[in-house]
Amino acid sequence: MSENYLNVYNNLINYSRNKDLYKSLDREDNFSDRLTLFLIHFAFFLKTYKNKENKEILQKIYDFNFRQLELSIREIGYGDQSINKKMKIYLNLFHAIVSEIHFWDKLDKNEKSKKLSSFLEDFKEIDILVDYFDDFSVNLTKKTLNFFLKSVISP
Repeated sequence: MSENYLNVYNNLINYSRNKDLYKSLDREDNFSDRLTLFLIHFAFFLKTYKNKENKEILQKIYDFNFRQLELSIREIGYGDQSINKKMKIYLNLFHAIVSEIHFWDKLDKNEKSKKLSSFLEDFKEIDILVDYFDDFSVNLTKKTLNFFLKSVISP
């Protein structure tokens, strides 16, 4: 079953590495931005598929994704103490993102911009990201959770 969770992780990674997104934002693809965009994508993913039937599998996906994130940080070369500090920061960031996008569909564009700006402070083209995540959210609703578990897609 972890292969299915790897598919979800790889799908989210593909979204966060979307070259067209970085071109439209006029930014270089770097680890920090990619990580933040990954966490935002993951938050929208959980928001979309959260229900009683999916509770257990979403918890497993959550655990798997953060284990993968920790492995990625280890591969970069951080030591055990640094990894624990970084993971705490990333978990807190992720939960803040989840909290901020909870009512995304009820916010106007200006409020959405403010929410994303709080996590991506130096992004100049935040309105592009608002439109992007609006579209991403809609596209998630058109696909089943099983769709993401079964294969890896291109954004």
